[in-house]
Amino acid sequence: AGAIEKAFTASKLSSVAILINSPGGSPVQSHLIFNRIRQLARERDKRVYVFCEDVAASGGYFLALAGDEIYADPSSIVGSIGVISAGFGFDRAIEKLGIDRRVYTSGGTKSILDPFKPEKASDVERLKVLQRDVHESFIGLVKERRGGRLTAPDDDLFSGAFWSGRKAVQLGLIDGISDVRTKMRELHGEDVRLRVMPIGGGGLLSRLRRPAGFSLGSAAELTSGLSASLPGDVISAIETRALWSRFGL
Repeated sequence: AGAIEKAFTASKLSSVAILINSPGGSPVQSHLIFNRIRQLARERDKRVYVFCEDVAASGGYFLALAGDEIYADPSSIVGSIGVISAGFGFDRAIEKLGIDRRVYTSGGTKSILDPFKPEKASDVERLKVLQRDVHESFIGLVKERRGGRLTAPDDDLFSGAFWSGRKAVQLGLIDGISDVRTKMRELHGEDVRLRVMPIGGGGLLSRLRRPAGFSLGSAAELTSGLSASLPGDVISAIETRALWSRFGL
């Protein structure tokens, strides 16, 4: 939040540029960041230009919607307007090891989707209902922000598919092909200077790969004053690498 606020107060120019390089993450955190950007844009009367780098997908594209205009590289990965939940089932493994899973709850669905218990169809359906609610909110925001610029049927745009930056222009998901320096010089002249507002953060995940701009994969790291344990860092890093790998990166 601090970096975003500084970006809107550090310059008298009418523009703020945001670089996004994120394969996705929490829809709630995406929405919180989106809302803060739009609030500051209104309060400071500034136009927001978003630039997608390697990938602005899922939660990354959600963030891009905060821009009044969105640009990308021809080879950027853009889209993935959907909701995903992934995990593992260990019930057969612990059975082979002779391990009993003992869970005591008050409430019939308190242990829903427990990875150490056999999967239930009713649990999966409950999860899918939740996913549909989140997906509909995402779709609603895309339509609100992109409006008449969208050119493809809903079934194509909101299937969770992703596209190159060049194709995303044709679909109306972004406004053009450009980079931050080129666009800012077009708007404000050759003498414009770009000042980066660092987000901060640290830890193993950051050392393995630090994306430019917002990275939802490290959101918890950026918003917590507590250092995660090494096992937690390793698991987080593996999960984040899996997110990037989904887009071939």
